[in-house]
Amino acid sequence: MRAVLTVLALWAAGLGAAAQFGKMSFAFDLFAARFPAAGPVGVGLLVSVVGIVGLVFGTTAGLMVARIGPRRAILAALALGSAMSALQCLPLSYAVLFLTRVVEGFSHLAIVVVGPTMIAGLAPPRHQGLAMTLWSSFFGVTYAVLAVIAPPLLAGGSVGILFAGHALWLAGIALLLSRLLPDDPKGAAHAMGGIVAEHLSIYASPRIAAPATGFVCYTALYVAMLTLLPPLMPGALRSVTAAGMPLVSILVSLTLGVWLLARLTAVQLVQAGFAAGAVAAVALWLVWGQGAWMLAASLALAGAMGIVQGASFASIPQLNASRDDRARASGAVAQLGNLGTTTGTPLLAWLIVQGGHSGLTAFALLLCCAGIAIHALQSRRRA
Repeated sequence: MRAVLTVLALWAAGLGAAAQFGKMSFAFDLFAARFPAAGPVGVGLLVSVVGIVGLVFGTTAGLMVARIGPRRAILAALALGSAMSALQCLPLSYAVLFLTRVVEGFSHLAIVVVGPTMIAGLAPPRHQGLAMTLWSSFFGVTYAVLAVIAPPLLAGGSVGILFAGHALWLAGIALLLSRLLPDDPKGAAHAMGGIVAEHLSIYASPRIAAPATGFVCYTALYVAMLTLLPPLMPGALRSVTAAGMPLVSILVSLTLGVWLLARLTAVQLVQAGFAAGAVAAVALWLVWGQGAWMLAASLALAGAMGIVQGASFASIPQLNASRDDRARASGAVAQLGNLGTTTGTPLLAWLIVQGGHSGLTAFALLLCCAGIAIHALQSRRRA
Protein backbone atom coordinates (compact mmCIF):
# COMPACT_ATOMS: atom_id res chain seq x y z
CA MET A 1 0.00 0.00 0.00
CA ARG A 2 2.85 2.41 0.78
CA ALA A 3 4.31 1.83 -2.70
CA VAL A 4 0.91 2.59 -4.28
CA LEU A 5 0.55 5.81 -2.28
CA THR A 6 4.08 6.84 -3.22
CA VAL A 7 3.45 6.24 -6.93
CA LEU A 8 0.23 8.29 -6.73
CA ALA A 9 2.04 11.07 -4.86
CA LEU A 10 4.77 11.15 -7.53
CA TRP A 11 2.07 11.33 -10.19
CA ALA A 12 0.52 14.23 -8.26
CA ALA A 13 3.93 15.91 -8.36
CA GLY A 14 3.81 15.44 -12.14
CA LEU A 15 0.42 17.17 -12.22
CA GLY A 16 2.01 20.10 -10.40
CA ALA A 17 4.86 20.14 -12.91
CA ALA A 18 2.44 20.20 -15.85
CA ALA A 19 0.56 23.05 -14.18
CA GLN A 20 3.77 25.08 -14.34
CA PHE A 21 2.98 25.28 -18.05
CA GLY A 22 -0.79 25.18 -17.79
CA LYS A 23 -1.32 28.02 -15.32
CA MET A 24 0.53 30.42 -17.65
CA SER A 25 -1.31 29.15 -20.72
CA PHE A 26 -4.72 29.79 -19.19
CA ALA A 27 -3.60 33.15 -17.77
CA PHE A 28 -2.09 34.26 -21.10
CA ASP A 29 -4.63 37.02 -21.74
CA LEU A 30 -4.21 38.47 -18.25
CA PHE A 31 -0.44 38.69 -18.67
CA ALA A 32 -0.87 40.14 -22.17
CA ALA A 33 -2.98 42.91 -20.63
CA ARG A 34 -0.44 43.45 -17.82
CA PHE A 35 2.56 43.63 -20.17
CA PRO A 36 1.32 45.22 -23.42
CA ALA A 37 4.84 46.33 -24.33
CA ALA A 38 6.03 42.71 -24.33
CA GLY A 39 3.56 41.80 -27.06
CA PRO A 40 2.35 38.27 -27.82
CA VAL A 41 5.91 37.00 -28.36
CA GLY A 42 7.12 38.27 -24.99
CA VAL A 43 4.14 36.81 -23.16
CA GLY A 44 4.55 33.59 -25.12
CA LEU A 45 8.10 33.36 -23.83
CA LEU A 46 6.73 33.42 -20.29
CA VAL A 47 4.92 30.21 -21.15
CA SER A 48 7.60 28.49 -23.20
CA VAL A 49 10.75 29.34 -21.22
CA VAL A 50 10.05 26.42 -18.87
CA GLY A 51 10.30 24.08 -21.85
CA ILE A 52 13.38 25.84 -23.19
CA VAL A 53 15.14 25.07 -19.91
CA GLY A 54 14.29 21.40 -20.44
CA LEU A 55 15.49 21.50 -24.02
CA VAL A 56 18.88 22.90 -22.99
CA PHE A 57 19.44 21.12 -19.69
CA GLY A 58 17.32 17.94 -19.94
CA THR A 59 20.14 15.41 -20.13
CA THR A 60 22.24 17.38 -17.66
CA ALA A 61 19.36 17.15 -15.19
CA GLY A 62 19.35 13.36 -15.56
CA LEU A 63 23.05 13.32 -14.74
CA MET A 64 22.58 15.58 -11.72
CA VAL A 65 19.71 13.48 -10.36
CA ALA A 66 21.88 10.39 -10.65
CA ARG A 67 24.56 12.23 -8.71
CA ILE A 68 22.63 13.86 -5.84
CA GLY A 69 19.87 11.29 -5.44
CA PRO A 70 16.23 11.37 -6.61
CA ARG A 71 14.66 12.00 -3.18
CA ARG A 72 16.69 15.10 -2.51
CA ALA A 73 16.23 16.29 -6.07
CA ILE A 74 12.43 16.08 -6.19
CA LEU A 75 11.87 17.52 -2.72
CA ALA A 76 14.09 20.49 -3.55
CA ALA A 77 12.33 20.92 -6.91
CA LEU A 78 8.87 20.91 -5.33
CA ALA A 79 9.91 23.42 -2.68
CA LEU A 80 11.50 25.67 -5.29
CA GLY A 81 8.46 25.43 -7.57
CA SER A 82 6.13 26.27 -4.68
CA ALA A 83 8.20 29.33 -3.77
CA MET A 84 8.22 30.58 -7.37
CA SER A 85 4.48 30.12 -7.78
CA ALA A 86 3.82 31.99 -4.54
CA LEU A 87 6.14 34.79 -5.66
CA GLN A 88 4.29 35.05 -8.97
CA CYS A 89 1.13 36.02 -7.10
CA LEU A 90 2.75 39.44 -6.56
CA PRO A 91 2.63 42.25 -9.17
CA LEU A 92 6.14 41.56 -10.49
CA SER A 93 7.81 43.36 -13.35
CA TYR A 94 8.19 41.45 -16.60
CA ALA A 95 11.91 40.89 -16.05
CA VAL A 96 11.46 39.51 -12.52
CA LEU A 97 8.53 37.33 -13.59
CA PHE A 98 10.61 35.97 -16.47
CA LEU A 99 13.41 35.15 -14.03
CA THR A 100 11.01 33.24 -11.78
CA ARG A 101 9.87 31.27 -14.82
CA VAL A 102 13.46 30.32 -15.63
CA VAL A 103 13.91 29.09 -12.06
CA GLU A 104 10.59 27.27 -12.38
CA GLY A 105 11.97 25.57 -15.48
CA PHE A 106 14.67 23.90 -13.40
CA SER A 107 12.05 22.84 -10.85
CA HIS A 108 9.88 21.39 -13.61
CA LEU A 109 12.80 19.55 -15.17
CA ALA A 110 13.85 17.88 -11.94
CA ILE A 111 10.29 16.67 -11.27
CA VAL A 112 9.82 15.15 -14.73
CA VAL A 113 13.20 13.41 -14.53
CA VAL A 114 12.77 12.04 -11.00
CA GLY A 115 9.09 11.08 -11.32
CA PRO A 116 9.40 8.23 -13.86
CA THR A 117 12.75 7.17 -12.41
CA MET A 118 11.31 6.59 -8.94
CA ILE A 119 8.01 5.15 -10.14
CA ALA A 120 9.88 2.57 -12.20
CA GLY A 121 11.82 1.53 -9.10
CA LEU A 122 8.79 1.40 -6.80
CA ALA A 123 6.28 -0.43 -8.99
CA PRO A 124 6.44 -4.25 -8.97
CA PRO A 125 7.28 -5.72 -12.39
CA ARG A 126 3.74 -6.90 -13.10
CA HIS A 127 2.34 -3.39 -12.53
CA GLN A 128 5.22 -1.40 -13.99
CA GLY A 129 3.46 -0.83 -17.31
CA LEU A 130 0.37 0.55 -15.55
CA ALA A 131 2.45 2.78 -13.28
CA MET A 132 4.52 4.23 -16.13
CA THR A 133 1.42 4.74 -18.28
CA LEU A 134 -0.25 6.55 -15.39
CA TRP A 135 2.79 8.82 -15.16
CA SER A 136 2.64 9.51 -18.90
CA SER A 137 -0.88 10.94 -18.51
CA PHE A 138 0.12 13.80 -16.22
CA PHE A 139 0.15 16.52 -18.87
CA GLY A 140 -3.18 15.61 -20.42
CA VAL A 141 -4.93 15.20 -17.07
CA THR A 142 -3.59 18.53 -15.81
CA TYR A 143 -4.78 20.46 -18.84
CA ALA A 144 -8.19 18.80 -18.68
CA VAL A 145 -8.56 19.78 -15.01
CA LEU A 146 -7.30 23.32 -15.60
CA ALA A 147 -9.76 23.73 -18.47
CA VAL A 148 -12.51 23.33 -15.87
CA ILE A 149 -11.13 25.18 -12.83
CA ALA A 150 -8.89 27.91 -14.29
CA PRO A 151 -11.48 30.09 -16.09
CA PRO A 152 -13.62 30.78 -12.98
CA LEU A 153 -10.52 31.32 -10.83
CA LEU A 154 -9.17 33.84 -13.34
CA ALA A 155 -12.51 35.51 -14.01
CA GLY A 156 -11.82 38.29 -11.50
CA GLY A 157 -8.82 39.47 -13.48
CA SER A 158 -6.16 38.23 -11.04
CA VAL A 159 -3.91 35.19 -11.15
CA GLY A 160 -3.55 35.17 -7.35
CA ILE A 161 -5.98 32.39 -6.45
CA LEU A 162 -4.83 30.02 -9.21
CA PHE A 163 -1.12 30.57 -8.59
CA ALA A 164 -1.46 30.40 -4.80
CA GLY A 165 -3.37 27.15 -5.16
CA HIS A 166 -0.57 25.80 -7.30
CA ALA A 167 2.01 26.82 -4.70
CA LEU A 168 0.04 25.05 -1.97
CA TRP A 169 -0.33 21.94 -4.13
CA LEU A 170 3.43 21.66 -4.67
CA ALA A 171 4.17 22.33 -1.00
CA GLY A 172 1.64 19.72 0.10
CA ILE A 173 3.04 17.09 -2.27
CA ALA A 174 6.57 17.88 -1.05
CA LEU A 175 5.46 17.30 2.53
CA LEU A 176 3.70 14.06 1.61
CA LEU A 177 6.67 12.73 -0.37
CA SER A 178 9.07 13.61 2.45
CA ARG A 179 7.15 11.05 4.52
CA LEU A 180 6.76 8.43 1.80
CA LEU A 181 9.98 8.36 -0.21
CA PRO A 182 12.80 6.08 0.88
CA ASP A 183 16.16 7.66 1.62
CA ASP A 184 18.60 7.95 -1.25
CA PRO A 185 21.08 5.05 -1.26
CA LYS A 186 24.21 5.98 0.65
CA GLY A 187 27.36 6.13 -1.41
CA ALA A 188 25.41 6.05 -4.66
CA ALA A 189 26.55 9.49 -5.82
CA HIS A 190 29.26 9.48 -8.42
CA ALA A 191 31.39 12.13 -10.03
CA MET A 192 30.18 13.52 -13.31
CA GLY A 193 32.50 13.49 -16.25
CA GLY A 194 32.62 16.22 -18.87
CA ILE A 195 29.16 17.35 -19.92
CA VAL A 196 29.85 16.78 -23.62
CA ALA A 197 31.31 13.32 -22.95
CA GLU A 198 28.32 12.41 -20.76
CA HIS A 199 25.87 13.52 -23.47
CA LEU A 200 27.71 11.53 -26.10
CA SER A 201 27.65 8.49 -23.83
CA ILE A 202 23.89 8.78 -23.28
CA TYR A 203 22.94 9.24 -26.93
CA ALA A 204 25.37 6.55 -28.07
CA SER A 205 23.63 3.98 -25.89
CA PRO A 206 20.86 2.04 -27.67
CA ARG A 207 19.24 1.40 -24.29
CA ILE A 208 19.45 4.78 -22.57
CA ALA A 209 18.69 6.87 -25.66
CA ALA A 210 16.02 4.66 -27.25
CA PRO A 211 12.98 5.98 -25.30
CA ALA A 212 13.93 9.58 -26.07
CA THR A 213 14.75 9.09 -29.74
CA GLY A 214 11.29 7.67 -30.33
CA PHE A 215 9.57 10.12 -27.98
CA VAL A 216 10.71 13.16 -29.97
CA CYS A 217 8.66 11.91 -32.92
CA TYR A 218 5.63 11.58 -30.65
CA THR A 219 5.88 15.06 -29.10
CA ALA A 220 6.48 16.77 -32.44
CA LEU A 221 3.43 15.06 -33.94
CA TYR A 222 1.00 15.08 -31.03
CA VAL A 223 1.46 18.67 -29.86
CA ALA A 224 1.39 20.02 -33.42
CA MET A 225 -1.77 18.08 -34.28
CA LEU A 226 -3.45 19.07 -31.05
CA THR A 227 -2.71 22.71 -31.81
CA LEU A 228 -3.38 22.96 -35.55
CA LEU A 229 -5.82 20.19 -36.47
CA PRO A 230 -8.94 21.43 -34.57
CA PRO A 231 -8.98 24.82 -36.37
CA LEU A 232 -9.05 22.96 -39.70
CA MET A 233 -12.17 21.00 -38.75
CA PRO A 234 -15.69 22.07 -39.77
CA GLY A 235 -16.97 24.77 -37.40
CA ALA A 236 -19.28 22.64 -35.27
CA LEU A 237 -16.59 20.00 -34.69
CA ARG A 238 -13.68 22.24 -33.72
CA SER A 239 -14.37 22.32 -30.00
CA VAL A 240 -15.26 18.60 -29.97
CA THR A 241 -11.95 17.77 -31.66
CA ALA A 242 -9.94 20.06 -29.37
CA ALA A 243 -11.45 18.51 -26.22
CA GLY A 244 -11.77 14.97 -27.52
CA MET A 245 -8.25 14.36 -28.79
CA PRO A 246 -6.43 14.66 -25.41
CA LEU A 247 -9.21 12.81 -23.57
CA VAL A 248 -9.18 9.89 -26.04
CA SER A 249 -5.38 9.81 -25.87
CA ILE A 250 -5.46 9.47 -22.07
CA LEU A 251 -8.30 6.92 -22.09
CA VAL A 252 -6.69 4.66 -24.70
CA SER A 253 -3.31 4.88 -22.99
CA LEU A 254 -4.69 3.84 -19.59
CA THR A 255 -6.91 1.03 -20.92
CA LEU A 256 -5.86 -0.57 -24.20
CA GLY A 257 -2.28 0.58 -23.75
CA VAL A 258 -1.91 -1.04 -20.33
CA TRP A 259 -3.58 -4.24 -21.57
CA LEU A 260 -1.21 -4.47 -24.53
CA LEU A 261 1.87 -3.85 -22.35
CA ALA A 262 1.16 -7.20 -20.71
CA ARG A 263 1.43 -8.86 -24.11
CA LEU A 264 4.08 -6.89 -26.02
CA THR A 265 7.33 -5.27 -25.07
CA ALA A 266 7.17 -1.52 -24.63
CA VAL A 267 9.26 -0.94 -27.76
CA GLN A 268 7.02 -3.19 -29.85
CA LEU A 269 4.00 -1.29 -28.57
CA VAL A 270 5.56 2.08 -29.42
CA GLN A 271 6.08 0.84 -32.97
CA ALA A 272 2.53 -0.51 -33.12
CA GLY A 273 1.20 2.84 -31.94
CA PHE A 274 3.14 4.69 -34.61
CA ALA A 275 1.86 2.22 -37.22
CA ALA A 276 -1.73 2.85 -36.09
CA GLY A 277 -1.03 6.57 -36.22
CA ALA A 278 0.15 6.29 -39.82
CA VAL A 279 -3.04 4.43 -40.79
CA ALA A 280 -5.15 7.07 -39.03
CA ALA A 281 -3.28 9.87 -40.84
CA VAL A 282 -3.95 8.27 -44.23
CA ALA A 283 -7.60 7.76 -43.25
CA LEU A 284 -7.85 11.44 -42.30
CA TRP A 285 -6.51 12.41 -45.74
CA LEU A 286 -9.00 10.11 -47.48
CA VAL A 287 -12.05 11.46 -45.62
CA TRP A 288 -10.99 15.11 -45.59
CA GLY A 289 -14.03 17.35 -45.85
CA GLN A 290 -16.42 14.74 -44.41
CA GLY A 291 -17.03 16.12 -40.94
CA ALA A 292 -17.97 13.06 -38.89
CA TRP A 293 -15.36 10.85 -40.56
CA MET A 294 -12.72 13.52 -40.06
CA LEU A 295 -13.54 13.57 -36.37
CA ALA A 296 -13.30 9.78 -36.16
CA ALA A 297 -9.91 9.74 -37.91
CA SER A 298 -8.62 12.57 -35.68
CA LEU A 299 -9.65 10.73 -32.53
CA ALA A 300 -8.08 7.52 -33.87
CA LEU A 301 -4.82 9.39 -34.42
CA ALA A 302 -4.98 10.75 -30.87
CA GLY A 303 -5.65 7.28 -29.50
CA ALA A 304 -2.67 5.87 -31.39
CA MET A 305 -0.46 8.61 -29.92
CA GLY A 306 -1.77 7.72 -26.48
CA ILE A 307 -0.41 4.20 -27.02
CA VAL A 308 2.98 5.64 -28.01
CA GLN A 309 3.01 7.98 -25.03
CA GLY A 310 2.47 5.35 -22.35
CA ALA A 311 4.69 2.73 -23.97
CA SER A 312 7.53 5.22 -24.39
CA PHE A 313 7.69 5.81 -20.64
CA ALA A 314 7.27 2.09 -19.97
CA SER A 315 10.31 1.42 -22.17
CA ILE A 316 12.58 3.36 -19.78
CA PRO A 317 12.66 0.66 -17.05
CA GLN A 318 12.32 -2.20 -19.53
CA LEU A 319 15.51 -1.13 -21.29
CA ASN A 320 17.45 0.19 -18.29
CA ALA A 321 17.88 -1.81 -15.10
CA SER A 322 19.84 0.64 -12.94
CA ARG A 323 18.47 3.75 -11.24
CA ASP A 324 21.22 5.92 -12.72
CA ASP A 325 20.55 4.77 -16.28
CA ARG A 326 16.82 5.35 -15.80
CA ALA A 327 17.54 8.89 -14.61
CA ARG A 328 19.72 9.47 -17.67
CA ALA A 329 17.02 8.06 -19.95
CA SER A 330 14.36 10.25 -18.32
CA GLY A 331 16.59 13.29 -18.77
CA ALA A 332 17.02 12.48 -22.45
CA VAL A 333 13.24 12.05 -22.79
CA ALA A 334 12.75 15.49 -21.24
CA GLN A 335 15.34 17.03 -23.56
CA LEU A 336 14.19 15.49 -26.85
CA GLY A 337 10.54 15.75 -25.83
CA ASN A 338 10.96 19.52 -25.51
CA LEU A 339 12.76 19.56 -28.85
CA GLY A 340 9.70 17.96 -30.42
CA THR A 341 7.20 20.31 -28.80
CA THR A 342 9.30 23.32 -29.82
CA THR A 343 9.81 22.39 -33.47
CA GLY A 344 6.75 20.35 -34.45
CA THR A 345 4.07 23.06 -34.45
CA PRO A 346 5.88 25.67 -36.58
CA LEU A 347 6.96 22.97 -39.05
CA LEU A 348 3.42 21.64 -39.40
CA ALA A 349 2.06 25.19 -39.77
CA TRP A 350 4.47 25.76 -42.67
CA LEU A 351 3.50 22.45 -44.32
CA ILE A 352 -0.20 23.28 -44.04
CA VAL A 353 0.40 26.63 -45.72
CA GLN A 354 2.35 24.90 -48.50
CA GLY A 355 0.24 21.80 -49.02
CA GLY A 356 -2.99 22.04 -47.06
CA HIS A 357 -4.25 18.79 -45.62
CA SER A 358 -1.79 16.83 -47.80
CA GLY A 359 1.04 18.61 -45.97
CA LEU A 360 -0.54 17.61 -42.67
CA THR A 361 -0.74 13.97 -43.76
CA ALA A 362 2.86 13.97 -44.99
CA PHE A 363 4.00 15.40 -41.65
CA ALA A 364 2.19 12.69 -39.68
CA LEU A 365 3.36 9.87 -41.94
CA LEU A 366 6.98 11.02 -41.83
CA LEU A 367 7.08 11.17 -38.04
CA CYS A 368 5.24 7.87 -37.58
CA CYS A 369 7.57 6.09 -39.98
CA ALA A 370 10.58 7.75 -38.35
CA GLY A 371 9.43 6.56 -34.92
CA ILE A 372 9.14 2.96 -36.18
CA ALA A 373 12.49 3.10 -37.97
CA ILE A 374 14.37 4.66 -35.07
CA HIS A 375 13.21 1.98 -32.66
CA ALA A 376 13.99 -0.74 -35.22
CA LEU A 377 17.51 0.63 -35.54
CA GLN A 378 17.98 0.86 -31.76
CA SER A 379 16.64 -2.69 -31.31
CA ARG A 380 19.08 -3.96 -33.91
CA ARG A 381 21.95 -2.20 -32.11
CA ARG A 382 20.91 -3.77 -28.79
CA ALA A 383 20.81 -7.21 -30.41
